[in-house]
Amino acid sequence: MKETKTYLDNFGKFIVQQSKSNLTKKRKKDRGDLYNSISYDLTVSKNSFQLSFNMTDYGEFVDKGVKGVKSSAKAPNSPFKFGTGTGKSGGLTSGINGWVQRKRIQFKDRGNGKFMSYKQTAFLIRNSIWNKGLKTTDFFSRPFELAFKKLPDELIEAYSLEVENLLKYTLK
Repeated sequence: MKETKTYLDNFGKFIVQQSKSNLTKKRKKDRGDLYNSISYDLTVSKNSFQLSFNMTDYGEFVDKGVKGVKSSAKAPNSPFKFGTGTGKSGGLTSGINGWVQRKRIQFKDRGNGKFMSYKQTAFLIRNSIWNKGLKTTDFFSRPFELAFKKLPDELIEAYSLEVENLLKYTLK
């Protein structure tokens, strides 16, 4: 089981590292809450193993995207959609308001050329996200799928090494 544990440990580390790298490349790191929350747990017992990945709740929305109320073009295969009433009330509002102020984003008024307030800018961004949705990033799904495709052969190989080592020790 030592070889298997080592392989699965490397598998978990690879997915976490690639997911964090993807968040950084896609400029989705903002405060780092999602980035810092990505981890894995590996539990190996005598006859089984369990590997689980963890991240904050909204990580799934960032990964799979969210369909908008009026359009699903940004995330056509997403299981999530704005306006269903199942999400936390005010979550998008507070999140966007904070993000706009942290990033110091202010749009200009087309009419008079003056900067809009953070509140007005946040409203416009929030309205756009609500209607058009959030684009799929696959920051976690993509590395997981790629690594998982390689998993069966390598895992069988790791198990065969364990059996081979066990036979060596038993035969001596």
